[in-house]
Amino acid sequence: MTAVTGCASAASRLQTTKGRSYDPICGVPVENGDRTPCSEYKKRRYFFCSEKCKEEFERAAERIRMQEAARAGALFTHGKVKWGLA
Repeated sequence: MTAVTGCASAASRLQTTKGRSYDPICGVPVENGDRTPCSEYKKRRYFFCSEKCKEEFERAAERIRMQEAARAGALFTHGKVKWGLA
């Protein structure tokens, strides 16, 4: 299992990304910056609107990442996705 790390440790390895992204928990648009709560998981940086959303993500990072991948995959399958258990 890959650990979730804070941006303080990630900042030394990654260049700070300026711009806009969406909070993966509540979907609110977030300005990326030095004071924005963020976390790194599997070499990807996630930004949050609050510390509460950041803590929720850190508790269930793998589940949230898999849901995000499933939504992205559904965009490219043109109606061939059947939701439910495999």
